[in-house]
Amino acid sequence: MALKISTRGTIPPFLALDIMGDVQRRVTEGADIVHLEVGQPSSKAPQKVLATAREALLTDAIGYTPAFGLPELRARLARHYRDTYGVAVDPARIAMTTGSSGGFVLSFLAAFDVGDRVALACPGYPAYRNILLALGIEVVDIPVGPETRFQPTVRALDGLAKPIDGLIVASPSNPAGTMLHDAEMKALCDWCRDHEVRLISDEIYHGITYGVQGVSALAYDCGGVVINSFSKYFSMTGWRLGWLVAPEDLARPIECLAQSLFISPPTLSQIAALSAFDCREELDGNVARYRKNRDLLLEELPKAGFDKLSPAEGGFYLYADVSDQTASSEDLCRRMVAEIGVAVTPGVDFDPHRGHRFIRLSFAGAHEDMIRACRRLKDWRRN
Repeated sequence: MALKISTRGTIPPFLALDIMGDVQRRVTEGADIVHLEVGQPSSKAPQKVLATAREALLTDAIGYTPAFGLPELRARLARHYRDTYGVAVDPARIAMTTGSSGGFVLSFLAAFDVGDRVALACPGYPAYRNILLALGIEVVDIPVGPETRFQPTVRALDGLAKPIDGLIVASPSNPAGTMLHDAEMKALCDWCRDHEVRLISDEIYHGITYGVQGVSALAYDCGGVVINSFSKYFSMTGWRLGWLVAPEDLARPIECLAQSLFISPPTLSQIAALSAFDCREELDGNVARYRKNRDLLLEELPKAGFDKLSPAEGGFYLYADVSDQTASSEDLCRRMVAEIGVAVTPGVDFDPHRGHRFIRLSFAGAHEDMIRACRRLKDWRRN
């Protein structure tokens, strides 16, 4: 008997997570693997966050919250936008979500219909593409490269063959770690407003920047949705808590969707996250470690033959052009794990067209691991 299977599940796999599973099996079997494949901070959540969670487990019922989350956490986030960006945000527009992933699902469902066209930079975070495809939304790739620091431009948007309904931007970006600076963000926001295009701005790596602060799309009134998360800067990846800031016209539609799709975000995570904003010194120490890791890789990887690297202005990734070493980044990644125990992610995860020429390296781990990875890669090239 053959029962029907929806085509929604036939989207491509998220290779970074597939690779993480394969690598973990090797580790279980005793392999010594250096992890540069997944964008996950190696540090625990801040100490005060952990203490708050412990206390809540003993004293709080940990029941449902409103669909948009704890009012006091939403108010704290509004204060965060005022203090960090000088932007006034009504807490009523802030929705806590089940990770940034929940924010993408809610915003895509609320903003776009089946058959709509949504543009995004290619290479880009694979979940954007896969969620859109699962929802029946057409993905419009904007090929980007070093010449635009792997970011979309107004010129590229003007060159699209047909109109679009949405645009996704990410700054700092995944996989390249590049940023939209103030004039660039303003230009894209202005273009979206003038062309009645819904902007979705992924800002989950804000706080992890090197020498420049991230620019929020909230600084420019274009009716866009801003998505962020406690996973990256706040080192709360497995707590599955993110948030979105919705424009007024999308707030109620998103709330109705959230009520039925998720009921509410994880309550314990929300309670704990209230303390995260009091942990800046600890969290900025993590960023200092990421920067040290980045600087090491930028210096040592060219000595191992990886000399075409994205500048990594923020986040914790480098995107490397390896077309002079292989015709298949997947094959190169498998060889690196099997032969020297270094795990990285093939570029096809982020770019189905040109990704076979690239790999992504995450420097979110311990500094000692970065040293070991560079040593192994240099020895491998010499042999």
